[in-house]
Amino acid sequence: MTFKQKIHSYYLQLVQDKIDIFKDMIVALTDDSKNDAKGSAGDKHETALSMMHIEQEKLNRKLREVLDQKIILDKIDSNTVAKTIILGSLVKANGIYLYLSLALPKINIEGINVIALSPQSPLGNKLMGNPVGFTFEINSTKYTIEDLS
Repeated sequence: MTFKQKIHSYYLQLVQDKIDIFKDMIVALTDDSKNDAKGSAGDKHETALSMMHIEQEKLNRKLREVLDQKIILDKIDSNTVAKTIILGSLVKANGIYLYLSLALPKINIEGINVIALSPQSPLGNKLMGNPVGFTFEINSTKYTIEDLS
């Protein structure tokens, strides 16, 4: 497995873990509301059910966001190496490894820090479509694309 494939696989697993957690939380909340419905009555019962429903809506919204992230990651072919930066490119610029995919947490693979960034971010936007050797500046910092995979 290449370095880029390991990065992609790690991020896929990270997103899948989030999906599983949100699904488990939604199921637990649904079970709680069913159990609460059996043993409660009156205003407190209605308030508790209402609060559970609001929480369930929040969790469902977060789940949809993470599912959308997974769809984007699933579209990336980690075997593809382009001559210019595209979605799924692993870029080395100023000694920093950047994975053009989504805004996800920084990770460490094989002792190397990797930052995942969205193509819509200011840095991601500047990188997209450019080849190795391209130089640009953001916030008074000059960047040079050193490597691309």
